[in-house]
Amino acid sequence: MSSSPSAPGAFVTEETAHLHLPPAKARRRVLHLTQPVDGGVARVVTDLVRAQLADGLDVSVACPNSRLTEDLRALGAKVAHWPATRSPGPTIVREVRHLAGVIAELRPDLVHAHSAKAGLAGRLAVRGRIPTVFQPHAWSFEAVAGGTAALALRWERWAARWAARMVCVSEAERATGERAGITGRWTVVPNGIDPERFRPAAAGTVRAGLAALAGISPATPLAVCVGRLCRQKGQDVLLRAWDAVAQRVPDARLVLVGDGPDHDRLRQDAPDSVLFTGAVADASPWYQAADLVVLPSRWEGMALAPLEAMACGRPVVLTDVDGARESLPSSFAARCLVPPEKPAALACAVTELLLDPSLRESLGNRGRRHVLSTHDVRHTAEQVADVYRDLLGTWAATQWTRPSRTAEPAQVLGAERGKPLDAGRGTEANPTTRRVEPTQHRESIHS
Repeated sequence: MSSSPSAPGAFVTEETAHLHLPPAKARRRVLHLTQPVDGGVARVVTDLVRAQLADGLDVSVACPNSRLTEDLRALGAKVAHWPATRSPGPTIVREVRHLAGVIAELRPDLVHAHSAKAGLAGRLAVRGRIPTVFQPHAWSFEAVAGGTAALALRWERWAARWAARMVCVSEAERATGERAGITGRWTVVPNGIDPERFRPAAAGTVRAGLAALAGISPATPLAVCVGRLCRQKGQDVLLRAWDAVAQRVPDARLVLVGDGPDHDRLRQDAPDSVLFTGAVADASPWYQAADLVVLPSRWEGMALAPLEAMACGRPVVLTDVDGARESLPSSFAARCLVPPEKPAALACAVTELLLDPSLRESLGNRGRRHVLSTHDVRHTAEQVADVYRDLLGTWAATQWTRPSRTAEPAQVLGAERGKPLDAGRGTEANPTTRRVEPTQHRESIHS
């Protein structure tokens, strides 16, 4: 059947019946899609799922098997196994087909895709027929270079039509997308942290309980970097800066908390004053043990690590990438922000703070007050709930349509390389052209 309905409800088959919203009293079904399953994205998904279950939503998550799946099931969420690699590759068609089957089985009222890979597969599987929220958590085209970056950008421009809303974690992330030519309906929802989980503690007491710090004096100046060991997080830049820091603060130690593809190379390049913890289930003790937390990222949307560190009352040094300025009090910029990939500037900022305990204490106290007032995860969850209410209300009053026939993922990707799709395929459900009534959360519309 290829004709479009002439009136609401005129085109309802067994295949498409689940695309119509349930009665108002039914529990709304939300499906989160995520790959990666670690780091900040996993923490954001976990926090949202926890809040949405508490609000009475029927919440499912599709992701690869991992520690995240165990954590989500423990919260009471349904978890569907989605065997997907972290980056796009030759398995993408199979991954999209599998995901389409998961969606058909779970029949969600709304799909929320997190990060580039899930955003790619999710939007190919749904193609606008279910309200879809895409949250990039930093743009895919910033992570690559050359022809791959160009292809990633073309895809993001094309796929924006299949996102009813694009949720960015900072105004800077939204602006990066807009400057790149991505058009759609944007909502900025800053990242948030759990102030009960991330809270101050006496550094000496915490250090005594960390086996990796055995033999290190409680008075030793300690810088900590929490993040996946990969190019994005810039630990290689921090190691290049560390030589200069060690010359001025000879007894200082640096701890790299996390694991990732760059582990072996970083360990090979690191001096004896640098410690590696590997992956940890809970980073909060490492923030509490630190005198200073450093995150020298090459790109971000809005990193969670600095927010978590400040919630623990610790000062931070960040590179001036998307979201960094918005995560800090405005008065912190001069001391706490440095240009990305500038080891000398990073070394100066780290050294200055390691040598000034009173300044560290002042910045730590002010940073915690800032995070509690502006980055509480409960505010984040409520703003996302506003987005869901907005979209589900809009869709309930909108005629459901579907593409004239199902497009294979490979065909859609082929169109992104310059091969046209069948005329009109998928355009009926283009949510970027719908008018959405404004809500209380911050929103800017660029259609």
